[in-house]
Amino acid sequence: QVQLVESGGGLVQAGGSLRLACATSGRTFSNYNMGWFRQAPGKERELVAAISWIDGTIYADSVKGRFTISKDNAKNTVYLQMNSLKPEDTAVYYCAAASLLRTVVTGTPDYWGQGTQVTVSS
Repeated sequence: QVQLVESGGGLVQAGGSLRLACATSGRTFSNYNMGWFRQAPGKERELVAAISWIDGTIYADSVKGRFTISKDNAKNTVYLQMNSLKPEDTAVYYCAAASLLRTVVTGTPDYWGQGTQVTVSS
């Protein structure tokens, strides 16, 4: 059984930074494709960033240049560094894991975390 536990969310002012972490159980973490999604009130859940098992990355246009996804295989943890935060970044952020990158991109990963709230004030 694979379990994902997010942490690092909170309240920050516009222009500030937060670092989200997703701790993952499982012996095959290094071969997973990982992603971060977010869902704001009244909006669809959207892919924010993804990182493949060979460390290729994908970013939503809205966060390019501001957010960075990375992983630490020794700690079985994936991170999302969020800089220059904007009020429109406010959402619940979810960690996801999958055997196939395409299921992360299409929003149908094998595993989901329960989410962590990020609130950006003006």
